[in-house]
Amino acid sequence: MRPTVGRVVHYHSHGSPVLEDGSQRYESRPRAAIVTDVPRYLTAEPYDGCPNGKLDHEDRPMWIASLAVLNPTGVHFDLNVPYSETPEPGCWSWPPRDAEAS
Repeated sequence: MRPTVGRVVHYHSHGSPVLEDGSQRYESRPRAAIVTDVPRYLTAEPYDGCPNGKLDHEDRPMWIASLAVLNPTGVHFDLNVPYSETPEPGCWSWPPRDAEAS
């Protein structure tokens, strides 16, 4: 699917640094986000300057989008956030589909 302005996606927060005992004070969590911009060209290496949506080496489209991230304590704006098919800190993904809603 292609991201467009106004679509709701998930942004996966970074969480806090991992402590020596392997724990984290704050884990990476999915947050609701609204797409605020989809640049025409990718703006991050290694594909900087290529059209947004270009296929990677595994034939998956690479997308970068700017987001308004809705956190429980406020709104965060983030530019040029990369897409990830699976939840990955610092990336956006499509919300999972609810099996019961189908």
